[in-house]
Amino acid sequence: MRKTTTLILAFLTMTPGTIFADDLDTHMSLPPIHTYSIVCYDSATGQIGAAVQSHYFRVCDVIHAEPGIGAVASQAFSDNRYWATGLELLRSGKTAQESLDSLLAGDENREYRQVGIIDAHGMSAGRTGKNCLAEGGSNVGHHFATQASLMLKNTVWDAMAAAFEKTQGDLAERMMAALDTGQAEGGDMRGMQSAAMIVVDGKPATQPGEGRLVDLRVDDSAEPLKELRRLLTITRAYQKMSDGYGLLDAGKIDEAWEAYLAAARLDPGNVELKFWPAVNLASIGQTDRALLLFKEVFAQEPHWREVVLRLPRPDMLPDDAALIERILGQ
Repeated sequence: MRKTTTLILAFLTMTPGTIFADDLDTHMSLPPIHTYSIVCYDSATGQIGAAVQSHYFRVCDVIHAEPGIGAVASQAFSDNRYWATGLELLRSGKTAQESLDSLLAGDENREYRQVGIIDAHGMSAGRTGKNCLAEGGSNVGHHFATQASLMLKNTVWDAMAAAFEKTQGDLAERMMAALDTGQAEGGDMRGMQSAAMIVVDGKPATQPGEGRLVDLRVDDSAEPLKELRRLLTITRAYQKMSDGYGLLDAGKIDEAWEAYLAAARLDPGNVELKFWPAVNLASIGQTDRALLLFKEVFAQEPHWREVVLRLPRPDMLPDDAALIERILGQ
């Protein structure tokens, strides 16, 4: 009884770990981390991605990705070593299939694992152990691998693969289509609870945090895919604003302006996406454009006028009384 309770607590606290041969009783009623996921690669950009949904709290722990290296999804009776060692093997130069073969060879409980791996060259590998709960299976295709277990129907993983292949757009959009299709096909037979998505750059990071383009998690929600889509839209908005900063630094003012407007359209209720571009524009003498954005900000959130007053001291706005007055007058 103590062994059973310990295992159940380990699963319920969602700390995926190894299930060793002497601990695993296949007759126990345990809540393993069954789910559906995709790992994938974009040949146009070199970007690497992974996405997942499950009726389980904090399913983000299932997927891991590293810029310029690859991505791993480890689920069913999940084992931390599959993603940690898997990424290490990819880092050493092994292909996705070679990495998966190495992981399986050293695991006595390989038949309880479900794994998908993609490497930095777009080569994919995946496997569903014979002891994973039905309905479950894998689809390993060109630049992707889908995997699912404890699904309502045995068509989920193939439907996800088809959606990924036919959807137009960037890698995040194609993964979102795969998740939506998986759910439309029946999804996790227990329902929905959490979801996550990662997109990393195709080039290895040179410093911590670099190259992580999308990093989203919905830990507990009645509609995790809807919330994941909302967060992805906000991510795109901030990326557009960041693009605008880069264009402004390059002296491409008109292009920067268009990027700022695109960011605001994606998330119109977010004053941050208008305020800071306005500050940047005002700082380089693009006053008329800046005032248009300040006017919208103050109409939505009047107290942001106070923020303006605090910006000249750290040189975030020129210490120009006439300019500050014009801004506050909007």
